[in-house]
Amino acid sequence: MSDDSAQQPGERIASHIAHNARVWNYWLGGKDHYEVDEQVGDMVTSMYPSIGEVARADRAFLGRAVGFLAGEAGIRQFLDIGTGLPTVDNTHEVAQRIAPDSRIVYVDNDPIVLTHARALLTSSDQGATSYVDADAHDPRAIVAAASDTLDFEKPIAVMLLGILNFVLDTEEATAIVRRLVDAIPSGSYVVLTHPTLELGGEGNEAAMKFWNENATPPITARTGAEVKAFLDGLEIVDPGLVSCARWRPDGTEEGPLVAQFGVVARKP
Repeated sequence: MSDDSAQQPGERIASHIAHNARVWNYWLGGKDHYEVDEQVGDMVTSMYPSIGEVARADRAFLGRAVGFLAGEAGIRQFLDIGTGLPTVDNTHEVAQRIAPDSRIVYVDNDPIVLTHARALLTSSDQGATSYVDADAHDPRAIVAAASDTLDFEKPIAVMLLGILNFVLDTEEATAIVRRLVDAIPSGSYVVLTHPTLELGGEGNEAAMKFWNENATPPITARTGAEVKAFLDGLEIVDPGLVSCARWRPDGTEEGPLVAQFGVVARKP
């Protein structure tokens, strides 16, 4: 993820290579993708038919987690890293429906996300929404830029949905989370989702291998123990580390088992 800030966003978009933000958008039924994204997305689906269900479950988890944070937990500040392309019920929309004074900072360094950032920059009159063009590998820069909108003396929810799986080195991924946790005060939360091979999904491993050979950025799965280690020192909220579709599902029915962990943790 090089610094291409001197270029215009459109100059950084490699439309001939499938990209996660656009393929994810395709799986979610969006329109912001190219033919190559559809081709790779269809191939992954043929190898791992439940990938669309994973994408939808991850998105629904975001809504439930933000709803919990803005409601029961009383959080009014959100730092959403690895935003992806805007779709329905983005973090600011969910949070500000519950608490109109919520303040949200979105972070991504994908050029196509940047070109669509304006769609995210809406806000209630009482709250605020901003976008930071920054790399998840540089948490210090993220915190510095987000400080223009968020007060790091007050609790913040750091959203890391489907982003640490693009940091292939586990030690580096852990260090990123540690630096973010160090920057937020007691009473703050960390929310993350992460793909795994431990929750079933025949073809998942082969599909990831295909992805890494044909799309960008490369991805890695992790075990539940590895994901929990990201949250050492934090208090994991019930029901713990589970398939993201089974984290406080709406209604009385248990959600489907998808190969994507979801977890919410509080900094004591």
